[in-house]
Formats: sequence, C-alpha cells, structure tokens
Amino acid sequence: MAAESAPLRVELVAPDRTVWSGEAEMVIARTTEGDVGILRGHAPLLSLLTDAVVEISTPDGGVVVAVVDGGFVSVADGRVSILSDHAQLPHEIDVDAARAELEEARNVVGANDEAERRLRRAEARIRAVEKAS
Repeated sequence: MAAESAPLRVELVAPDRTVWSGEAEMVIARTTEGDVGILRGHAPLLSLLTDAVVEISTPDGGVVVAVVDGGFVSVADGRVSILSDHAQLPHEIDVDAARAELEEARNVVGANDEAERRLRRAEARIRAVEKAS
C-alpha cells in the first residue's frame, strides 16, 4: 500500500541526455494505440510513442510539457521511462523554426511519408510551446 501512495518516478531520456527526471502524479503520452494516462499503481506497460506532446503532472501541481519524436514508454513498479530519439522542453524549441517547418511540410504533404512525419513533429513542437505558455 505504501508504494501505491508514493508518486511515480519519471525519467524522460534522449540518447544524449536526461531531458527531465523527477516525481509525478500523472503522465499523459500518445502511443500508437492512442493516448495513455499513467497514474500510481498502473499495470506494467511497454508501448511505442508517436511524435507528440507528453505531459507530466508533478506533485506540487505543476505540469512539465515536452515533445518527443516517437520512442517508447515503459511503466513498471512505479517508474515511468520515456525514451525518444529526440525530446525537447518548450524553452528549448525554436517556435519560429517549427512554424516554418510546419508551413514547408504542409506544402508537400501527401508527397511522401517523411513530409507527413515532419508535419506531425512541427505540430507537436508548436503544441508543446502553446501548452507551456
């Protein structure tokens, strides 16, 4: 029962660094199966992430917003690991560059899968900045 009352331990990791690490009350992430909300006592989980925003609600009532370019989310024993090839916090995002990438990707969408992925990534970056504002 004591483990159920303890906050989740969360690590958001990219290959080159730990983007964010700390305690959380809840984590919301978008997987290939749909959005998942993770609370204390969550069943073990391993799922693929899509290019999207991740929200981490901290015990002090704050919310950490990050953007991930795919990856994995793993839940086990009160620990949530989010692993992505590329992850950013809103203050690290160049919103003007994201908007330019969004416009460029919109002009070629449908041309190929890479253009559609660039579109999703740019949209996710802009949403992360907007959510954090």
